[in-house]
Amino acid sequence: MPPRWSRALTHLSKLQSFHSSKHFGMIHRQSYAAVAPAADSIDKSLPTKSSVNLDKMFRSKPCSLAIPRGSPLRVEDPNYEGLKRVILKMMLFYSKQSKSIRGANVIYRRVLTQVDKPAIYEVFNLEKTFQTSFSLLVLHMWLCLRRLKAEGKEGVELGQYVYEIYNHDVELRVSKAGVNLLLTKWMKELEKIFYGNIVAYDAALLPEATREELTEVIWRNIFSDDGTSKPDAAALRTVQAMERYVRREVSCLSLTDKEAMFSGNFMFTPLESSSPDPRKR
Repeated sequence: MPPRWSRALTHLSKLQSFHSSKHFGMIHRQSYAAVAPAADSIDKSLPTKSSVNLDKMFRSKPCSLAIPRGSPLRVEDPNYEGLKRVILKMMLFYSKQSKSIRGANVIYRRVLTQVDKPAIYEVFNLEKTFQTSFSLLVLHMWLCLRRLKAEGKEGVELGQYVYEIYNHDVELRVSKAGVNLLLTKWMKELEKIFYGNIVAYDAALLPEATREELTEVIWRNIFSDDGTSKPDAAALRTVQAMERYVRREVSCLSLTDKEAMFSGNFMFTPLESSSPDPRKR
Protein backbone atom coordinates (compact mmCIF):
# COMPACT_ATOMS: atom_id res chain seq x y z
CA MET A 1 0.00 0.00 0.00
CA PRO A 2 1.43 3.43 -0.87
CA PRO A 3 2.35 5.50 2.23
CA ARG A 4 -0.44 8.01 1.56
CA TRP A 5 -3.03 5.24 1.75
CA SER A 6 -1.86 4.30 5.23
CA ARG A 7 -2.46 7.84 6.45
CA ALA A 8 -5.67 8.42 4.55
CA LEU A 9 -7.29 5.14 5.53
CA THR A 10 -6.72 5.86 9.20
CA HIS A 11 -9.31 8.62 8.91
CA LEU A 12 -11.34 7.31 5.98
CA SER A 13 -11.85 3.70 7.06
CA LYS A 14 -15.55 4.31 7.53
CA LEU A 15 -16.08 5.89 4.15
CA GLN A 16 -18.78 4.44 1.95
CA SER A 17 -18.18 2.49 -1.24
CA PHE A 18 -19.05 3.89 -4.61
CA HIS A 19 -22.50 3.01 -5.94
CA SER A 20 -24.04 4.07 -9.23
CA SER A 21 -27.39 5.80 -9.46
CA LYS A 22 -30.20 4.38 -11.58
CA HIS A 23 -30.49 7.43 -13.78
CA PHE A 24 -28.25 9.78 -15.71
CA GLY A 25 -28.62 13.28 -14.27
CA MET A 26 -29.00 16.54 -16.13
CA ILE A 27 -26.72 19.34 -14.98
CA HIS A 28 -26.77 23.10 -15.30
CA ARG A 29 -23.89 24.65 -17.18
CA GLN A 30 -22.87 26.70 -14.13
CA SER A 31 -23.00 23.79 -11.63
CA TYR A 32 -21.99 20.77 -13.64
CA ALA A 33 -20.49 18.86 -10.69
CA ALA A 34 -23.62 18.82 -8.58
CA VAL A 35 -25.18 15.86 -10.32
CA ALA A 36 -23.06 13.06 -8.87
CA PRO A 37 -24.96 11.37 -6.02
CA ALA A 38 -23.30 10.31 -2.81
CA ALA A 39 -23.34 6.69 -1.73
CA ASP A 40 -26.02 5.53 0.66
CA SER A 41 -24.59 2.38 2.16
CA ILE A 42 -21.35 0.68 3.10
CA ASP A 43 -20.39 -2.42 1.17
CA LYS A 44 -17.57 -4.38 2.71
CA SER A 45 -18.43 -7.78 1.33
CA LEU A 46 -15.56 -10.20 1.48
CA PRO A 47 -14.10 -11.32 -1.82
CA THR A 48 -14.97 -14.76 -3.06
CA LYS A 49 -12.58 -16.94 -4.95
CA SER A 50 -12.86 -16.22 -8.65
CA SER A 51 -14.51 -19.02 -10.61
CA VAL A 52 -13.33 -17.70 -13.98
CA ASN A 53 -10.27 -18.88 -15.85
CA LEU A 54 -8.07 -15.81 -15.53
CA ASP A 55 -5.46 -17.21 -17.90
CA LYS A 56 -7.96 -17.10 -20.76
CA MET A 57 -9.44 -13.68 -20.05
CA PHE A 58 -8.65 -10.45 -21.93
CA ARG A 59 -6.78 -12.13 -24.76
CA SER A 60 -9.35 -11.50 -27.49
CA LYS A 61 -8.80 -8.97 -30.25
CA PRO A 62 -9.58 -5.39 -29.13
CA CYS A 63 -12.70 -3.79 -30.58
CA SER A 64 -14.57 -0.50 -30.34
CA LEU A 65 -16.50 0.05 -27.11
CA ALA A 66 -19.08 2.30 -28.81
CA ILE A 67 -22.72 1.50 -28.15
CA PRO A 68 -24.51 1.03 -31.49
CA ARG A 69 -27.27 3.39 -32.53
CA GLY A 70 -30.70 2.11 -31.59
CA SER A 71 -29.45 0.43 -28.43
CA PRO A 72 -31.51 1.22 -25.29
CA LEU A 73 -28.21 1.73 -23.50
CA ARG A 74 -27.43 4.88 -25.47
CA VAL A 75 -28.01 8.30 -23.95
CA GLU A 76 -29.12 10.69 -26.68
CA ASP A 77 -29.06 14.46 -26.40
CA PRO A 78 -32.69 15.68 -26.37
CA ASN A 79 -33.79 17.17 -29.70
CA TYR A 80 -36.65 19.50 -28.87
CA GLU A 81 -38.57 21.40 -31.53
CA GLY A 82 -40.67 24.55 -31.78
CA LEU A 83 -40.92 27.09 -28.99
CA LYS A 84 -39.26 24.78 -26.45
CA ARG A 85 -36.15 24.54 -28.61
CA VAL A 86 -36.07 28.31 -29.09
CA ILE A 87 -36.28 28.90 -25.34
CA LEU A 88 -33.62 26.29 -24.58
CA LYS A 89 -31.36 27.74 -27.25
CA MET A 90 -31.72 31.17 -25.65
CA MET A 91 -30.77 29.55 -22.34
CA LEU A 92 -27.64 28.15 -24.05
CA PHE A 93 -28.82 24.55 -23.60
CA TYR A 94 -27.39 23.73 -27.03
CA SER A 95 -24.15 25.64 -26.54
CA LYS A 96 -20.86 23.80 -26.92
CA GLN A 97 -20.20 24.09 -23.19
CA SER A 98 -23.60 22.71 -22.19
CA LYS A 99 -23.23 19.77 -24.58
CA SER A 100 -19.77 19.06 -23.19
CA ILE A 101 -21.06 19.11 -19.63
CA ARG A 102 -23.88 16.69 -20.46
CA GLY A 103 -21.41 14.42 -22.22
CA ALA A 104 -19.01 14.56 -19.28
CA ASN A 105 -21.79 13.55 -16.93
CA VAL A 106 -22.61 10.48 -19.01
CA ILE A 107 -18.91 9.56 -19.28
CA TYR A 108 -18.56 9.66 -15.51
CA ARG A 109 -21.63 7.49 -15.04
CA ARG A 110 -20.07 4.92 -17.43
CA VAL A 111 -16.97 4.91 -15.24
CA LEU A 112 -18.99 4.45 -12.05
CA THR A 113 -21.07 1.70 -13.62
CA GLN A 114 -17.96 -0.38 -14.33
CA VAL A 115 -16.49 0.26 -10.87
CA ASP A 116 -19.81 -0.54 -9.17
CA LYS A 117 -20.27 -3.93 -10.79
CA PRO A 118 -19.72 -6.85 -8.41
CA ALA A 119 -18.04 -8.70 -11.28
CA ILE A 120 -14.90 -6.56 -11.22
CA TYR A 121 -14.35 -7.48 -7.56
CA GLU A 122 -15.21 -11.13 -8.11
CA VAL A 123 -13.03 -11.60 -11.19
CA PHE A 124 -10.01 -9.95 -9.60
CA ASN A 125 -10.74 -11.32 -6.11
CA LEU A 126 -10.86 -7.90 -4.47
CA GLU A 127 -12.61 -6.91 -1.27
CA LYS A 128 -14.98 -3.99 -1.87
CA THR A 129 -13.60 -1.32 0.43
CA PHE A 130 -13.12 2.41 0.00
CA GLN A 131 -9.50 1.81 -0.99
CA THR A 132 -10.24 -0.69 -3.76
CA SER A 133 -13.29 1.20 -5.05
CA PHE A 134 -11.37 4.47 -5.15
CA SER A 135 -8.36 2.82 -6.80
CA LEU A 136 -10.54 1.24 -9.48
CA LEU A 137 -12.33 4.55 -9.99
CA VAL A 138 -9.00 6.30 -10.55
CA LEU A 139 -7.90 3.57 -12.96
CA HIS A 140 -11.01 3.95 -15.13
CA MET A 141 -10.89 7.73 -14.92
CA TRP A 142 -7.35 7.51 -16.26
CA LEU A 143 -8.47 5.27 -19.12
CA CYS A 144 -11.10 7.83 -20.16
CA LEU A 145 -8.94 10.92 -19.68
CA ARG A 146 -6.12 9.32 -21.65
CA ARG A 147 -8.46 8.60 -24.57
CA LEU A 148 -10.01 12.07 -24.48
CA LYS A 149 -6.55 13.67 -24.45
CA ALA A 150 -5.84 11.95 -27.76
CA GLU A 151 -8.50 14.22 -29.34
CA GLY A 152 -6.42 17.32 -28.62
CA LYS A 153 -7.57 20.53 -26.95
CA GLU A 154 -11.27 19.69 -27.27
CA GLY A 155 -10.75 16.36 -25.57
CA VAL A 156 -8.64 17.88 -22.80
CA GLU A 157 -11.38 20.43 -22.09
CA LEU A 158 -14.02 17.69 -21.92
CA GLY A 159 -11.73 15.70 -19.65
CA GLN A 160 -11.58 18.66 -17.28
CA TYR A 161 -15.39 18.61 -16.97
CA VAL A 162 -15.25 14.87 -16.25
CA TYR A 163 -12.62 15.46 -13.59
CA GLU A 164 -14.67 18.22 -11.94
CA ILE A 165 -17.68 15.90 -11.73
CA TYR A 166 -15.49 13.13 -10.30
CA ASN A 167 -13.91 15.48 -7.77
CA HIS A 168 -17.26 16.82 -6.57
CA ASP A 169 -18.66 13.30 -6.30
CA VAL A 170 -15.73 12.15 -4.16
CA GLU A 171 -16.14 15.23 -1.95
CA LEU A 172 -19.84 14.43 -1.44
CA ARG A 173 -19.07 10.85 -0.49
CA VAL A 174 -16.33 11.83 1.94
CA SER A 175 -18.53 14.52 3.48
CA LYS A 176 -21.55 12.23 3.79
CA ALA A 177 -19.39 9.69 5.57
CA GLY A 178 -18.89 12.24 8.34
CA VAL A 179 -15.46 13.63 7.49
CA ASN A 180 -16.33 17.32 7.60
CA LEU A 181 -13.78 18.88 9.93
CA LEU A 182 -10.79 17.67 7.90
CA LEU A 183 -12.57 17.49 4.56
CA THR A 184 -10.22 19.87 2.74
CA LYS A 185 -7.16 18.07 4.07
CA TRP A 186 -8.30 14.62 2.97
CA MET A 187 -9.55 15.82 -0.39
CA LYS A 188 -6.03 17.13 -1.02
CA GLU A 189 -4.66 13.76 0.08
CA LEU A 190 -6.95 11.91 -2.32
CA GLU A 191 -6.03 14.36 -5.07
CA LYS A 192 -2.35 13.53 -4.57
CA ILE A 193 -3.17 9.83 -4.81
CA PHE A 194 -5.21 10.46 -7.97
CA TYR A 195 -2.43 12.30 -9.79
CA GLY A 196 0.26 9.98 -8.47
CA ASN A 197 -1.59 6.96 -9.86
CA ILE A 198 -2.19 8.63 -13.22
CA VAL A 199 1.48 9.58 -13.61
CA ALA A 200 2.47 6.00 -12.78
CA TYR A 201 0.01 4.52 -15.31
CA ASP A 202 1.20 6.89 -18.03
CA ALA A 203 4.84 6.02 -17.36
CA ALA A 204 4.07 2.30 -17.48
CA LEU A 205 2.67 2.67 -21.01
CA LEU A 206 5.61 4.56 -22.45
CA PRO A 207 7.27 2.78 -25.42
CA GLU A 208 10.43 2.18 -23.39
CA ALA A 209 8.54 0.69 -20.42
CA THR A 210 8.60 -3.07 -19.88
CA ARG A 211 5.42 -5.10 -19.59
CA GLU A 212 6.22 -5.83 -15.96
CA GLU A 213 6.10 -2.13 -15.09
CA LEU A 214 2.34 -1.87 -15.60
CA THR A 215 1.84 -5.08 -13.62
CA GLU A 216 3.82 -3.63 -10.72
CA VAL A 217 1.99 -0.28 -10.86
CA ILE A 218 -1.38 -2.05 -10.75
CA TRP A 219 -0.19 -4.13 -7.81
CA ARG A 220 0.95 -1.08 -5.83
CA ASN A 221 -2.09 1.06 -6.64
CA ILE A 222 -4.87 -1.52 -6.27
CA PHE A 223 -3.80 -4.79 -4.67
CA SER A 224 -0.94 -4.20 -2.24
CA ASP A 225 -1.78 -3.56 1.40
CA ASP A 226 1.68 -3.99 2.89
CA GLY A 227 3.78 -1.56 0.87
CA THR A 228 5.49 -4.20 -1.28
CA SER A 229 6.42 -3.09 -4.79
CA LYS A 230 5.93 -6.38 -6.59
CA PRO A 231 3.14 -9.00 -6.41
CA ASP A 232 3.88 -12.24 -4.63
CA ALA A 233 3.51 -15.59 -6.36
CA ALA A 234 -0.04 -16.12 -5.04
CA ALA A 235 -1.31 -12.82 -6.46
CA LEU A 236 0.74 -12.63 -9.66
CA ARG A 237 -1.80 -14.46 -11.86
CA THR A 238 -4.62 -12.13 -10.84
CA VAL A 239 -2.55 -8.96 -11.21
CA GLN A 240 -1.35 -10.07 -14.64
CA ALA A 241 -4.99 -10.60 -15.65
CA MET A 242 -5.82 -7.02 -14.66
CA GLU A 243 -2.76 -5.84 -16.58
CA ARG A 244 -4.16 -7.54 -19.71
CA TYR A 245 -7.58 -6.02 -18.99
CA VAL A 246 -6.08 -2.53 -18.76
CA ARG A 247 -4.03 -2.90 -21.94
CA ARG A 248 -7.04 -4.24 -23.81
CA GLU A 249 -9.27 -1.38 -22.63
CA VAL A 250 -6.63 1.11 -23.77
CA SER A 251 -6.66 -0.49 -27.22
CA CYS A 252 -10.47 -0.73 -27.32
CA LEU A 253 -10.87 2.92 -26.37
CA SER A 254 -8.41 3.91 -29.10
CA LEU A 255 -10.76 2.15 -31.57
CA THR A 256 -13.82 3.95 -30.15
CA ASP A 257 -14.82 6.91 -32.29
CA LYS A 258 -14.84 10.51 -31.11
CA GLU A 259 -18.65 10.86 -31.16
CA ALA A 260 -19.09 7.86 -28.87
CA MET A 261 -16.43 9.13 -26.47
CA PHE A 262 -17.66 12.72 -26.33
CA SER A 263 -21.31 11.71 -25.84
CA GLY A 264 -20.50 8.97 -23.34
CA ASN A 265 -22.07 6.32 -25.58
CA PHE A 266 -19.55 3.62 -24.86
CA MET A 267 -19.26 0.84 -22.29
CA PHE A 268 -16.22 -0.80 -20.80
CA THR A 269 -15.77 -4.48 -21.57
CA PRO A 270 -18.23 -6.57 -19.49
CA LEU A 271 -16.42 -8.74 -16.97
CA GLU A 272 -19.14 -11.35 -16.48
CA SER A 273 -17.62 -14.29 -18.31
CA SER A 274 -20.97 -15.96 -18.97
CA SER A 275 -22.92 -12.82 -19.89
CA PRO A 276 -23.37 -11.59 -23.46
CA ASP A 277 -22.02 -8.19 -24.38
CA PRO A 278 -24.86 -5.77 -23.52
CA ARG A 279 -23.75 -3.41 -26.29
CA LYS A 280 -25.03 -5.95 -28.83
CA ARG A 281 -28.57 -6.09 -27.48
